Amino acid sequence: MGKKIFVSYKYYDNQVQNLNGQSNSTVRDYVDKFEEKLDLEDDIYKGESDGEDLSKLSEDSIWEKLKDRIYDSSVTIVFLSPGMRETWKEDKEQWIPWEISYSLKETSRKNKNGDSVTSHSNAMIAVVLPDKNGSYSYYLEKKYCCVGGCTMHHTNDLFTIIRENKFNRVKNSSKRNCDNNDTIWTGTCSYIEAVEWSTFINDYHTYIDKAVERQDNIDEYLIRKEV
Repeated sequence: MGKKIFVSYKYYDNQVQNLNGQSNSTVRDYVDKFEEKLDLEDDIYKGESDGEDLSKLSEDSIWEKLKDRIYDSSVTIVFLSPGMRETWKEDKEQWIPWEISYSLKETSRKNKNGDSVTSHSNAMIAVVLPDKNGSYSYYLEKKYCCVGGCTMHHTNDLFTIIRENKFNRVKNSSKRNCDNNDTIWTGTCSYIEAVEWSTFINDYHTYIDKAVERQDNIDEYLIRKEV
């Protein structure tokens, strides 16, 4: 059965690798590429489409539209990009943290019959986009300090609500010590797992299915829902 998918992202961030045949690509171009994939499947894109002009609306009106779309979705994908977070602004002054917060909250609304219907916390995935040089190391950095190596997640560069839903599995988690005594998490350890764009776009169903599996076991994670 198809999923209703909302994508949270920084529209005009152009600190990303140019897509084939394009110059000065932005994150929106990656969303378009993903939306094209969804058009060939049973899945439904619930975000705003390219060219949809919300600029004349007030922030309150835009937020109401976004909430409607998130409420009617079951999966939220956040596209991580180098310029996603404006560090000079508080998280609460930026859209993405609010979109993630609303995605994770259980919200009740009245249906057409006047009955109260409560949404579930969405399944979630973080898709890391390549930077201008085609590298993912600004967030996912390969390390070779022990046999087999590992990957460092630069969580300090994330919005707080994303960071605190990383490495937050409190039941059935698995860890080991690195040769330098750092702690390494193994297996599934985050409610918002991260995957590189090139891997995700070629097999997005697999990663959505894994996100839904985490959603089914959400009680194993300590979830932060507030901005």
